[in-house]
Amino acid sequence: MIEFLLCSLVTILPDYLFRRYVQGKRFGHEITFFSVWYVLRWGISACVILTLLLITMIFYFHPATTNVVKIYRTVTILPEEPGRVNEVMVRNFQDVSEGDVLFTMDDSRQRAAVVTARTALAEVQAGMALAEAELATAQFQVENNEASLELAEVELARVQTLIDRGSAAVNQQDLDQRRARVGSLGAAVKASEAQVVKAEENLNTLLPAQMEAAKAALAQAEVELDKTIIRAGVDGQITQFALQKGDIVNPLLRPAGILIPKDGHWNDAIQAGFNQISAQVVKPGVITELACVTLPLTVFPMVITDVQNVIAAGQLRPTDQLVEIETRGYPGTLTVRMEPLYKNDPKIDRILPGTKCIANAYTNNHERIASGEVTGLRATALHAVDATGLVHALILRIQTLLLPIQTLVLSGH
Repeated sequence: MIEFLLCSLVTILPDYLFRRYVQGKRFGHEITFFSVWYVLRWGISACVILTLLLITMIFYFHPATTNVVKIYRTVTILPEEPGRVNEVMVRNFQDVSEGDVLFTMDDSRQRAAVVTARTALAEVQAGMALAEAELATAQFQVENNEASLELAEVELARVQTLIDRGSAAVNQQDLDQRRARVGSLGAAVKASEAQVVKAEENLNTLLPAQMEAAKAALAQAEVELDKTIIRAGVDGQITQFALQKGDIVNPLLRPAGILIPKDGHWNDAIQAGFNQISAQVVKPGVITELACVTLPLTVFPMVITDVQNVIAAGQLRPTDQLVEIETRGYPGTLTVRMEPLYKNDPKIDRILPGTKCIANAYTNNHERIASGEVTGLRATALHAVDATGLVHALILRIQTLLLPIQTLVLSGH
């Protein structure tokens, strides 16, 4: 209607003035409600065509959408393993902080595993003490055998000397006995040294490995025990939480509730879906305006920060059937992310997450014209394009004024 009124000022109105004051036709005589089409046909036709062109230009260069929502993130409250609830520490709609215990699960199996792991660790520690004693015993045996071998070698040398001198005090049998004893004690020394090496390997390699394995098993058991205590991962509010003692929770089939984080990357982010034909106009940095149902009679200046580089309706997930494009449904929208133009605007926080909004985006060619990038008729046309944004801004404000009436009175709810 606004576009038609504006176009009539340069089409129907001049046509009427020409018929009235130049041709002398009078309203109510030659110009009547019955003859108005025939008399003013050129002005009316031009007005309709100009109105259509103006509406097309406005909605192309200053696109609007009602597919706007303030996105917020939710965190599903889930245990890592299924189990039975032992105790519930929070209630529905309660504010919690990061690390607060939400509920605990039956942990008898996990506690038994911790006890078993600690017992295994104690056994390894006792084994290390025993290995140290065995190493000391083996080292003492080596020293004892070496001393006996040294004594036997001295006796063998003495007997060998006597035989070389031709003494009758010893004979060949005594010499053979001394040699056999030296050989036996030498073998005993090597055997005791091998025992020392074995004890050292057991103490320095095998038992430390068993110790690390036992510590790892204990740590794993303690982690599994800690998993029975479900904590809040972030600060937020608990909702849809109706858990009671004795309930079974399962990470696949039955979550415990939902946690809505208080702060995060999405708190000031508002996502909108513009028509695909606006893809050449809607870019990062474009100024937009926003009006939301939860905060009526207020228009928020926004700016587009990100534009999704794909259309969600075209996504494909491989299956065992070929995709029939005709069944894809609606063509989808161009998804953009908007943030407040003024970061310290306190009113933006009053928009409840999840609220429904309407938004306008405005093309701005001022910098291109001021820099001299475009001149002549093209600059004039871009001036006209920027000026028509005022019409769309006015329409948005009219919609904002009518929003309470439309919602409360005309909707029938």
